[in-house]
Amino acid sequence: MNERVTISSGDFEQARGRVSAHAYHTPLLTSRLLGERTGFEVRLKAEMFQRGGSYKIRGPLNKLPQLSEEQRRRGVICSSAGNHAQGVALAASIYGVRAVVVMAENATPSKIAATRAYGAEVVQYGSIWDEANAKMLDMAERDGMTIIHPFDDLQLITGQGTLGLEISDDYPQADLVVVPIGGGGLISGVATAMKGRNPNVRVIGVESSGAPGMKRSVEAGHVVTLDQVDCIIDGLRVKRVGENNFRIVRDYVDEIVTLPDAEIFDAMLWIMSHSKLVVEGAAAAPVAALLQGLIEAPKGSKVVCVLSGGNLNLDQLRGLKWN
Repeated sequence: MNERVTISSGDFEQARGRVSAHAYHTPLLTSRLLGERTGFEVRLKAEMFQRGGSYKIRGPLNKLPQLSEEQRRRGVICSSAGNHAQGVALAASIYGVRAVVVMAENATPSKIAATRAYGAEVVQYGSIWDEANAKMLDMAERDGMTIIHPFDDLQLITGQGTLGLEISDDYPQADLVVVPIGGGGLISGVATAMKGRNPNVRVIGVESSGAPGMKRSVEAGHVVTLDQVDCIIDGLRVKRVGENNFRIVRDYVDEIVTLPDAEIFDAMLWIMSHSKLVVEGAAAAPVAALLQGLIEAPKGSKVVCVLSGGNLNLDQLRGLKWN
């Protein structure tokens, strides 16, 4: 299981053709205040402006067109904390494919509603992604549906990597890119795509210290399953990262840092207050790492933080007083 995973530049360019037909090229925003706080030149890749509210539409847009007619006829199925669900549902609606999504029973209500609104059938099961995933595997075998894994799938990884191509196009002088890690799909694609363009760009991953599955796996030299997860941020709350993702991160990612959920939530508020952007927890993790001084680089380095999505459970804010 130690062989190197390679995705060619041609694979990424073909994926870009499929993805860009339906997804947005999201902006890179400057952050003067973040630059002043850190001493870096900082750009924010604003993927919360993507269709579906996160980067997760990119992978399915690359994978679904490559399904056989038989696979399309039987439909697709996935398990998800929310954003992957919306990405698969939206891509399936674009291509006229039936989609079933298995979500944990405690998934964010707005994400459940959005997934159904895109036309997918939602089944709720378990309290964590791994339990929902086990249920999904049973249903896929029973009904003969094609599984769209949320992160451990090379076609999906290649689609997510189109985000990295956009950063390279818009900011080729970037020295360092900071990316959140849940299962590892986003950072796998971004690191491979960007280092294919510029081998000298540094890629740093950020995990919750309560769910450091990728960091532990890289340290161990193989994928490890965490005994427990002390993380409530759904985009980061994974017990076991993907095999393909692990091998890519091992070979292409320069460093992984971790920090507690509380510091990530503080960064969410900082971004909302100072950058006027609505981000979800996982998306705030790269900025949290900057604010906490975890990203070491020369003063003046050109740094990109990937803000992966903005699908918050805003119902929690109802009834609060403002101004």
